[in-house]
Amino acid sequence: MLIPKKTKYRYPHSLKYEGLAKGNKKVSWGQFGLQVQEGSYITNNQIEAARKAISKFVKKIGKMRINIFPHLAKTKKPLEVRMGSGKGSVDSWVAVVKQGTVVFEVSELSKDIAYRALIAAGHKLPVKCKVVERDEPVK
Repeated sequence: MLIPKKTKYRYPHSLKYEGLAKGNKKVSWGQFGLQVQEGSYITNNQIEAARKAISKFVKKIGKMRINIFPHLAKTKKPLEVRMGSGKGSVDSWVAVVKQGTVVFEVSELSKDIAYRALIAAGHKLPVKCKVVERDEPVK
């Protein structure tokens, strides 16, 4: 599971995921990438599930890269607890992903296998995704 080793603050404020991504909009490392079509929080478990889905197709032939990391801690108070007495403890770690971000990249795979791997990974994420190629123009 992905969690940061060290954070500056114990309970950070939430970050907004609305709007367009400022960077990481193109496939820069691999040949094919999975681009997010809407903003959302993606948890460490969802990233891991998508990574496993891609690794079944990649095996030892190709290579895979994850471009996001869950740095943001989401807190939650226990059930049936009264209001007050501070903020709840850390429940999960999330990555803030904005619209247009390339989340996963694969290389050294045929087009058919790369598309199937990235579509399978897209089904594991809570957002709409599309597969993009390296030479496609950015919108």
